[in-house]
Amino acid sequence: PLLASAHESSCIRLWSIQGNLMKELRPFSKHPSGPLTALCTDIFIKIILAGSKEGYIFRWNMASFLEDSRNRKNEVKEELCWRAHATEVVELLIEQERNVVVTASIDGSVRLWHAMTGYYFGYFGQARKFELSDTSRLILPSDVSNFHAIIKEESKHMEKKNVEYPLTLDRDK
Repeated sequence: PLLASAHESSCIRLWSIQGNLMKELRPFSKHPSGPLTALCTDIFIKIILAGSKEGYIFRWNMASFLEDSRNRKNEVKEELCWRAHATEVVELLIEQERNVVVTASIDGSVRLWHAMTGYYFGYFGQARKFELSDTSRLILPSDVSNFHAIIKEESKHMEKKNVEYPLTLDRDK
């Protein structure tokens, strides 16, 4: 069992059930991620998705890490980053059978994306039907002006030093 938490510092922390910090993930892209506001996994907990306050979606592959979390070579790899909304992402859902990601934002929109590529399928309430089989035709939401989904080959960002933050109550502060 594993617990995941998303933080305002734009990192995801993976915890053991005993409360030990196992891994800290940070988005690795040229665009600032900002505070993370939503988090979800697929049903097999191989993929983890995070949404940010700036409307970005980040996708990590956790398969090799979960096989043996003690082996340092088994990393959590960031695979994809794309702009899904112009405002804060408040909810994420991965639908395994259709291979889609559903995102919701504070702007009131709910959108559908291809889970592997970040291609936009449309929004709930649109007049046309969703065409889930065609990912070759690039369309964008009206508030996202350029497509910059980034498929990560190998994230080479520096590991953060492990710093302990003991929980202590200081009544004076």
